Amino acid sequence: MSETPRKPAEAHGGLLKRLERRLESALFRHRGATVAVFALLTLWLGWAALGLRPDASFEKMIPVHHPAIANYLTHEDNLRGLSNVVRVVVENRKGDIFDPAFQEVLRKVNDEVFYIPGVDRAGMRSLWTPNVMWGEVTAEGFEAGPVIPDGYDGSPRAIDQLRSNVFRSGEVGTLVANDLRSALVLVPLMERDPDTGQRLDYGRFATDLEEKIRARYENEGVSIRIVGFAKVIGELIDGALPILGYFLLTLVLTAALLLWYSRCLRSTLTTLACCLIAVVWQLGIVRLMGYGLDPYSILVPFLTFAIGISHAVQNINTTANAVLDGADKVEAAKRSFRTLFVAGTVALLCDAVGFATLLVIRIGVIQELAISASIGVAVIIFSKMFLLPVLMSWTGVSPAAVSHARRRRAHLPWLWQQVARCAQPRPAVVVTLAAAALLALGHWGARDLQIGDLDPGAPELRTDSRYNRDAAYLVEHYATSTDVFVVMAETPPQGCRDYQVLAGMDLLAAELERIPGVQRTVSMSDFAYRVLAANNEGNLKWHAISRNKYALGGAFQKTPKEYIGNGCAMTPFVVYLNDHKAATLSALMGTVRDFAARHDSDKVRFTLVGGNAGIEAATNEVIRDADHTMLMLVYAIVALLLLIEFRSLRVTLCIVLPLYITSVLGEAIMAWMGLGVKVATLPVIALGVGIGVDYGIYIYNRLQSYLDRGHPLAEAYLLTVSTTGRAVAFTGLTLAVGVLTWIGSAIKFQADMGLLLTFMFLWNMVGALVLLPALARLLLPATKPAAIAPIPQHAEH
Repeated sequence: MSETPRKPAEAHGGLLKRLERRLESALFRHRGATVAVFALLTLWLGWAALGLRPDASFEKMIPVHHPAIANYLTHEDNLRGLSNVVRVVVENRKGDIFDPAFQEVLRKVNDEVFYIPGVDRAGMRSLWTPNVMWGEVTAEGFEAGPVIPDGYDGSPRAIDQLRSNVFRSGEVGTLVANDLRSALVLVPLMERDPDTGQRLDYGRFATDLEEKIRARYENEGVSIRIVGFAKVIGELIDGALPILGYFLLTLVLTAALLLWYSRCLRSTLTTLACCLIAVVWQLGIVRLMGYGLDPYSILVPFLTFAIGISHAVQNINTTANAVLDGADKVEAAKRSFRTLFVAGTVALLCDAVGFATLLVIRIGVIQELAISASIGVAVIIFSKMFLLPVLMSWTGVSPAAVSHARRRRAHLPWLWQQVARCAQPRPAVVVTLAAAALLALGHWGARDLQIGDLDPGAPELRTDSRYNRDAAYLVEHYATSTDVFVVMAETPPQGCRDYQVLAGMDLLAAELERIPGVQRTVSMSDFAYRVLAANNEGNLKWHAISRNKYALGGAFQKTPKEYIGNGCAMTPFVVYLNDHKAATLSALMGTVRDFAARHDSDKVRFTLVGGNAGIEAATNEVIRDADHTMLMLVYAIVALLLLIEFRSLRVTLCIVLPLYITSVLGEAIMAWMGLGVKVATLPVIALGVGIGVDYGIYIYNRLQSYLDRGHPLAEAYLLTVSTTGRAVAFTGLTLAVGVLTWIGSAIKFQADMGLLLTFMFLWNMVGALVLLPALARLLLPATKPAAIAPIPQHAEH
């Protein structure tokens, strides 16, 4: 038996129709009260929204449930300077670091950074901190001292002593550049103030670095370079400040397009007001829930506004056609509400589902984005479904809008006639085959899509940004990069001095240093080699790990404390990388896990604990695991909502298949653009599906209404194209224009999201207009073929 799609009202036993009638009666009987309630809520939530502040956190960027991150948080006190750190590089443009004037600048920078709130002062390291030591073995025994000599006064003798100390310290390549022209201050940060418990204000911290360090000490002779997570967040916040300008640009462009489409100033202004109210509500509710404006979710208000506009276009279209058919303002508004309530509500619920599925990714910043965006869609349901029809019952549409609707009804341009032909048998087959070819092309192009970053530095920023230039300088001039991967050797108390433990570290170093992208490794075993040889007059025969526990005890005493955990029960094994590209991190994670499986014992266990690169590797694994889960979940829930509304698997396929093709093509575009799937780009996929389904719902809802009146499919789709189809096309263009303005952002990931969403919105629109009717022709029960007839001038719309 063939499956026959049913109207939503029939499918739900009249429940939605009864709800629709009751809401319609209440809204239009109490129009003044409705507007008053909306006005009061807007004032309250607008006042709350004024308290929004930029909000960023290191903890929100990491998956705290991942085993490696859990280990990192457990051992955080023993990993100072290896994860959330800032490096301040001071470069002498006119010479090397052994210059009294340069050393004075370096001292002042060190002291200035020391007092910036949020700095973990005990973990700071530079030539001017007392925890940076030199050491050597002499005829009298082992000698050591601070790199800056006691009584340093900048004299030639003091400078000569400093030079000797620097070379004996082993810090060349670490705290001192390989070319000796710059030195850095290593600044570990505290996520929370130990006294107040307040989270570190990254925006304020980044501003302090700029104002107190770079602006004060950079001049013709000295360059200041600053890298680290906190500085990236500062750059993102600074780049987000002009976002208001982009929002105003979007507002102006959208208003112009809406006025051109409707030919009605009053309905354009009414629609803009309702969508702005939705944005105010969204921001206010987010603030009341205790969230701020994270750099990764600061574009959500754009989406809220664009989605509101796209749905409101259907109201304007339906109201104008109702007035053309003779209805007054109130009756036209009621018809608009009646026609769009079910389809619009289901479409917006699908939008919300697209956002809400991001909650399965247990990374704070993505979950906050999901919550913020879901709130935005929820308030659109109220402003668009309830407030807009009530306001339109007073404003109505202008005579120019009615005349424009009459001209559109009387004449269908050639392009739209060709679009309508997609519902005929032969064009339907051609369109479906073309879609299948695009799907195959998309799968082929998406095969190179990777998880994680594909570029060095901070891919969220432009390649030529100040930050990425600073990061490139460090990679070029220092032996230890800013990308640090940490493995922890866990032992019983005092067990880290055991020969088996150090030998295991030695073997691990040999395996990791064969991986492309690994610069070097540093662990307690390296210091054991160095100290044991030094204690024996530098004889290379002693450059080995001794089995003698007393000899190892001597090496242990000379090992820097940051490489020995509390009680000698946890020893960091540090891996410095050229970059944090996805392939490098994946290879490291796999190698460490394989090594641990082969070498873990009662004496030592090798576990992943982080470092900034290790944290990113763990984040990549979480995203890899959640990527397909999220996509399947969003499609499953959207399909379920469509089945509930239309009670037809065939109709559901007609609406969902174009979305799937767009998703696959979107992944191919990401691979072609060199974008990996990561925190900044993953939400795009869910957004594209959730918002794109709106087109198909509106198209099929109107198509079904004509089919129910007895029109053959081809004629029904011609009528659909002449009304809802045009509105859907305008909707797609409006959404695309709304996000296309993002490409001007100084923040690269925002520009990339703008391009990807523009592509997905346009292709979803094309799929709904072209592929949906073709699939309907092939999948829905056969009807008697009918020639495309001209649109009846007084056909019901």
